[in-house]
Amino acid sequence: MNLKTVLLYLFLISLPQLYAADWHSFGRDAQRTSWSPQETDINPSTAGSMTLLWKTHVDNQPRELNGLTAAVAVEWVVTDQGMKEIVVVGGASDNLFGLDAGTGKLLWKKTFTAEGKPHQSPFWLCPNALNATPLIRKEGLRASVYAISSDGKLHVLNVTNGEDREAPIQFVPPFSKNWSLNLDDGVLYTNTSQGCNGASSGVYAMDLKTHKISFFQAAKGGAGIWGRAGVPVSEGGMVFAGTGDGDYNAAHGSLPDTVLQLSAKDLKLVDYFTPVNHNYLTRKDLDMGSLSPLVFSWKGKEIVAAGGKEGVVYLLDAKQVGGGDHKTPLYRSPVFANEGADFAGKGFWGAMASSEDDQGNRWLFVPASGEPSSAAKFPVANGDAPNGSIMAFKIEGTDGKPVAQPAWISRDMNLPEPPIVAGGLVFAISNGEFARQSKGDGALFTSAERAAKHVGNTVLYAFDAATGKQLYSSGDTMPSWTHFSGISIASGRVYVTTFDSNVYAFGLKQ
Repeated sequence: MNLKTVLLYLFLISLPQLYAADWHSFGRDAQRTSWSPQETDINPSTAGSMTLLWKTHVDNQPRELNGLTAAVAVEWVVTDQGMKEIVVVGGASDNLFGLDAGTGKLLWKKTFTAEGKPHQSPFWLCPNALNATPLIRKEGLRASVYAISSDGKLHVLNVTNGEDREAPIQFVPPFSKNWSLNLDDGVLYTNTSQGCNGASSGVYAMDLKTHKISFFQAAKGGAGIWGRAGVPVSEGGMVFAGTGDGDYNAAHGSLPDTVLQLSAKDLKLVDYFTPVNHNYLTRKDLDMGSLSPLVFSWKGKEIVAAGGKEGVVYLLDAKQVGGGDHKTPLYRSPVFANEGADFAGKGFWGAMASSEDDQGNRWLFVPASGEPSSAAKFPVANGDAPNGSIMAFKIEGTDGKPVAQPAWISRDMNLPEPPIVAGGLVFAISNGEFARQSKGDGALFTSAERAAKHVGNTVLYAFDAATGKQLYSSGDTMPSWTHFSGISIASGRVYVTTFDSNVYAFGLKQ
């Protein structure tokens, strides 16, 4: 390392705040709060001036309903051309793209060649695609991107040029459906669902030094873990996962419709929370696995927020999620969405967000599909929301007993994707997707039928985080729709991806 590089390195490590606005993984941090407190350029006073900064089409072919993953981004990357900010998105057809964050220019493309062939034909539940949102790891001047190809191999690439840093290694079963990567204390995490290609549902962990892999199986059958953010990791060293439907038998390790608490690194079962109505949830196909849990701090405690298609918010103690008997939460809300118990496209899906405001109040933001229930009494409403909304809650309470107090509900959204928080704003997209899965006669819609029936276009909104008032809408800027993606923010730019393989950056003109 020459003197110039050494001086640059010392300068960078002396200014840790320069890294603080990176968005390295889905949800930004290991706890999956989707909150970037250092991003303040776009705020309630400037949000109305947002505009499209750039749009880039990448060479990727959708597989079933899968197009592009959510974007991840890193600042202060040292390249031969100087410092760069780089955005990375994954493509369903086993592609990875690195873009210049300032211009949208394609810097590199990496295509993975899958080994072997799946045992099953693809359909929208099992697309045989690159599905997990990639993750960026920054170590000093070195930045690497981690991605899982459709054949289950973990790839580690140089974020500046897309070149391999290590030989690919098998991480999850080939052609399984795995979800957004997470990283904590040198261990990489993902999860599997839907039994794709015969893979069991559960949580995977890989020690990045030794490549030792641990696995926790959620149940003997079913119990898919398919929340968009994957699994969060608490500051206390616990991993949490919400499971889907299946046959419940705790004595034999089958834990569907449950929040699992696992030890970090080795994924041993520490505790679990199963709602008392879990049999009802399974009968009605109201998976707890549809929404990733998140972990936040409140009054010196770590709290796990969870939910699912039922449209109920649970708050759990991150030290002991089951409350001593595996069925006692700190708080259970009324049904806020999906009063009709509709399994297809209603209730809470994807991932939540959580932040603190300037007064120290803790907030929870939940994407709700379908109309609010009769019990959903929000002091501030922003019009009727028959198709979907962002529901905002203040976390209140005494004696260590948190309560999710309804605060505001957003305008109508045609299926909201997981929100993010920055600069006193909640950003969210309405995805325009046709979400019905069943035709009502036992037959399922095909991917092509669902794609043809999309009900709108992707729209980015910025809401005031205190009131839910709409401060910005992208309108018709993005003509396509999107499925199971997400948004991110870094360096004053909000990144959105759509089904037609376009990447968009929104922000303030300089």
